[in-house]
Amino acid sequence: MNSKNSGEHLNGGSATKKALILEAARAIGKPRFTPAEIEQIRRQLIAKLGPHGSTSEDYIGSVLEEAGLRVSWSKESDAGPVGHYDEELSDLLHFSTLAEAEMCLIRLDELLRKFHSEHQRGGEQRVREVALLGRRRAEMIARNRKVDPHKRAEKEEIARWFGVWLETPDAFFDWLEVRKQSPEFQKTFPEGWDEEV
Repeated sequence: MNSKNSGEHLNGGSATKKALILEAARAIGKPRFTPAEIEQIRRQLIAKLGPHGSTSEDYIGSVLEEAGLRVSWSKESDAGPVGHYDEELSDLLHFSTLAEAEMCLIRLDELLRKFHSEHQRGGEQRVREVALLGRRRAEMIARNRKVDPHKRAEKEEIARWFGVWLETPDAFFDWLEVRKQSPEFQKTFPEGWDEEV
């Protein structure tokens, strides 16, 4: 009922947009949000806020996930073995450190190889979708000027890791070892890297 005021406060401010996304999600009331529901929320934002409401699906998905709601990017995620891994895959994307990001990629890599060996194309595709979402999320935080510069640098690094893994999963872990020994990496991240994790 206060959507006019909400629009006035928007001017790119994400707090109002987030509130409207969550309000729309509550109204939809689904246990899981697929691309169809996310598109529905995106259209509602445009209807309420006009041009200011234009929002990417990735952003809407990340707001829903941050609020603890389940997002499924794959339309076939409830079918067969892919659905079995869906929850595990979405939980993997909670990483706040470089070490956690590395563990996330190790697990994604394990699942990709498992699906590949079992000839489950849908599962392989789902793993890649989740990795792509991880990269996009990291890029989004890296571009946010309100975030601490060191945290932004970390997220930029993590986005690079996801990008390399998506392009060349077989060579990724060798590349990562070389990357961590590079002077640029050592200078940017001198502390807070726990090799044991």
